[in-house]
Amino acid sequence: MADDQADVVPASPDIHFEPVVQLPLVDTKTLEENEDTLFKMRAKLYRYDTVDDPPEWKERGTGEIKILKHKTEDYVRILMRRDKTLKICANHYIQPYMELKPNNSSDRAWVWSVMADFADEEPKPELLAIKFGNVENAQKFKEAFNEAKSLTAKFSTRQEEKGDKNSEGEDASSSSEEDDENENTSPDTTSVKTPASPKKTEEVTDKISNLKVTEDTQNSEATKKEEEK
Repeated sequence: MADDQADVVPASPDIHFEPVVQLPLVDTKTLEENEDTLFKMRAKLYRYDTVDDPPEWKERGTGEIKILKHKTEDYVRILMRRDKTLKICANHYIQPYMELKPNNSSDRAWVWSVMADFADEEPKPELLAIKFGNVENAQKFKEAFNEAKSLTAKFSTRQEEKGDKNSEGEDASSSSEEDDENENTSPDTTSVKTPASPKKTEEVTDKISNLKVTEDTQNSEATKKEEEK
């Protein structure tokens, strides 16, 4: 009987403590709210470190790499965060000039260069490599990457066309303003002397210089004759 009582675990009282400080809920933003996800896949990222001698590939992080497109504009970027810590290890825009090149050591990896990567909060050029779990995932990344390049190229073309139209409009408005000023202010052209053309100015200058030379020679000959007398 005593053994049976020893095996019974006493019930613990239900104790509840109210928190001393009430903390409000914080709405954390990832800055991805205005973007659509075109591609998301887990992979491993490397960067080519040229500081060491000899240079070598160094692992930058393992996590989900995303290709994000802005909802209102057609520019696309790559964003990758490390597992657990969620620290950014790749963050840059995809440009039309970028090319994915296969890695010689693996058919599941791609290499590309970027002029400005913001993973360290300061833009700097990087040579990056991404490695996937299989060949199929690597091909899916390449297709999404090329699609993002085409979208960026269209966006760049539209921006250039807008810039050309704005410059043409400014030129037209400036020329119309100049015409209006010329019409409103009609000067008396009869009293204005037209400037000589550059060719005429050169001819006059040459004649003047020749005349000076001839006058000098004549004066020198006259002085010689007076000295001889």
